[in-house]
Amino acid sequence: MTSHQSRPTGSPQGEIGTAWSVPPGGPRTSSPRDARASDGVTFAGVLMLCGGVLAVLQGIAALAEDDVHARVGSYVYALTRTGWGTLHLVLGVLAAVTGAGLLKDTAWARLPGILLASLSLVAQFLFLPHEPLWSVVVMALDVFVIRALASHREGVG
Repeated sequence: MTSHQSRPTGSPQGEIGTAWSVPPGGPRTSSPRDARASDGVTFAGVLMLCGGVLAVLQGIAALAEDDVHARVGSYVYALTRTGWGTLHLVLGVLAAVTGAGLLKDTAWARLPGILLASLSLVAQFLFLPHEPLWSVVVMALDVFVIRALASHREGVG
């Protein structure tokens, strides 16, 4: 056997690095469903980060005693502007931090993301009389965030 015929071509030892770079059974590919789930978590992180920043601004506007929010007569879930401002400010800061964690793909951020989106959903429902259109839009985004984070399986994407 001559030196150029020492190893058959196509064998695992044929090329340098082939045996180490390809796992047994061939390369692993992710399914389109896994990619969509991962993209959903990324988009949920962006929504939480942006929504958190907007909630902080909404809270600051309420705390500044500005006339940005509509005054409501008697309402079952009445809170003062300071109460609404503090609620939005705290939820906004926590949502922004959690959204940043989701974008960095940290494992701790998924469960707090679901919890904070759920709390934001309830808070926006209670805030409906003050800003109805804004509250409905944010509630819809919160539902998307909850679905994206709850349907994501660990270790995919």
